[in-house]
Amino acid sequence: MDIHAYMQTLGQRARAASRAVARADTGLKNKALATIAAALRRDEAKLLAANAEDVATARANGLEPAMIDRLTLSTKTIATMAEGVEQVAALPDPVGEISDLKFRPSGIQVGKMRVPLGVIGIIYEARPNVTVDAAALCLKSGNACILRGGSEAIRSNRAIAACVQEGLAAAGLPADAVQVVDTTDRAAVGELITMREYVDVIVPRGGKGLIARLLAESRVPMIQHLDGNCHVYVDDKADPEKALKIVENAKTQRYGTCNTAESLLIARAIAPTLLPRLAAMLQGKGVEIRGCAETAALVPNTVPASDEDYATEFLAPIIAVKVVAGLDEAMDHIARYSSGHTEAIVTEDYTRALTFLREVDSASVMVNASTRFADGFEYGLGAEIGISTDKIHARGPVGLEGLTSQKWVVLGTGQVRA
Repeated sequence: MDIHAYMQTLGQRARAASRAVARADTGLKNKALATIAAALRRDEAKLLAANAEDVATARANGLEPAMIDRLTLSTKTIATMAEGVEQVAALPDPVGEISDLKFRPSGIQVGKMRVPLGVIGIIYEARPNVTVDAAALCLKSGNACILRGGSEAIRSNRAIAACVQEGLAAAGLPADAVQVVDTTDRAAVGELITMREYVDVIVPRGGKGLIARLLAESRVPMIQHLDGNCHVYVDDKADPEKALKIVENAKTQRYGTCNTAESLLIARAIAPTLLPRLAAMLQGKGVEIRGCAETAALVPNTVPASDEDYATEFLAPIIAVKVVAGLDEAMDHIARYSSGHTEAIVTEDYTRALTFLREVDSASVMVNASTRFADGFEYGLGAEIGISTDKIHARGPVGLEGLTSQKWVVLGTGQVRA
């Protein structure tokens, strides 16, 4: 296959389709989404069979456990995928929404209209659910998309893409509105991230290696985050039972996700009584504790933590622990080591909670809740195309609004400038 010619063709088709999708009314887009959700449920057996082949191949190739976890589909995850598509359909259509309309002294009205970005290129590893999440979000927000999933999920992605194509056909929308790159050749990625004439934004979903490469090579603007070094700070005004519940969920519900807590900070005043309980719970679930000297004095079998540990997204049953003087030292630690993804405080002190919310500079900041909630589905976005730790355009889980921009609109009655 001539990869350059193939990708150029995909780009040309996506650009042409983007105009049709941008002008599609809400009813047509929702019809496509409803058909996609129904097809996912109907084809559950086909999706699981295709995914089982991908998983078997991945295991045979020695893919790491965190990636296997992301790759694997189940009856529950397929149901969640379908539900996510239906939630996107139920959301208000942002396209064409006019806001901030104000009269100027000249008599004109000036406002902003929300419009699609155009063509979105999504590059992702392992997670086949991204195929349908991205398709649904791009479709509802009036964008065309080119999806390049990882080679390890090629069969799963093809099966899901068939459901998406069924939805587009049912609504009379162009098949090229959602295109899955049907080659595992890595050169396709290099082409996609340099096609400025056809692609408006790149959204990467994957590990540090993939994102670092794209940051270095992409000529197309990106919505991205490099890693998720998320923190939970347990304040000395915390409810101990809440702290136990939140830390357990934030760290142990799933190890291979970007919103899993990788660092635990605890106030010195409460550490002697609460840290041993937290550590016992974590170690009981097989989590290795890497901690400071004060942690080691309170917790048996603590591995001494290095500076690198505090900056690491483990994606594994390992957590870095540090005893801090209080809120200010916790926020200083977060400012130094965090990747800007998600941080949480456990406290019953209202003033400290507000201080944490105001001063911690991450995409999601939480009070008395697990970091695992940092997710488009949990935030009511229906699904997410990714999580952004950038500060321009979109930040945090990126849903419909993050896949649109605004243009200025002016309404007049014949005014001319003096």
